[in-house]
Amino acid sequence: MNTEHLRKSLKTLWLSYYRTHRDWLVKLGVWVNCEGQRRPSSSFILATLATLEPDLLELLPLIVDLSSNPDRIVIALGLNFNPDEALEELEAAYIPAQPIRLLPSQTDVVNFSPIPQNAIDRPAPAQPDDACEGVGPNPNLRYERTN
Repeated sequence: MNTEHLRKSLKTLWLSYYRTHRDWLVKLGVWVNCEGQRRPSSSFILATLATLEPDLLELLPLIVDLSSNPDRIVIALGLNFNPDEALEELEAAYIPAQPIRLLPSQTDVVNFSPIPQNAIDRPAPAQPDDACEGVGPNPNLRYERTN
């Protein structure tokens, strides 16, 4: 398992969850200061992510065997950050996409190449498909091909 990929995935999941539920999370009494970062408690973060990411749920027993300190686990997973500040940084770095021009301007020259004749003349099927039946309310109704 790629640990960097797991860290990025967990950070994305956590920030997405936090953004969606920010209104009530800021009022919840789970906020702590850990190594200078104001964030929800490690236990809250780990419990939330364990429900969102099945891979983490499988890894947690091993991780807890290595360290039973939830703060150290959150730090090792790269989740020791203030989610409000992280969201502000993401929004500040967001550059909206440039509008797409769908129609040429009056100064643009558009050249259309002619359609090859073989693209227009297609051979007719060898046999018409007379076995097709409708699936509507009347299964006995047959659809016939008209030329």
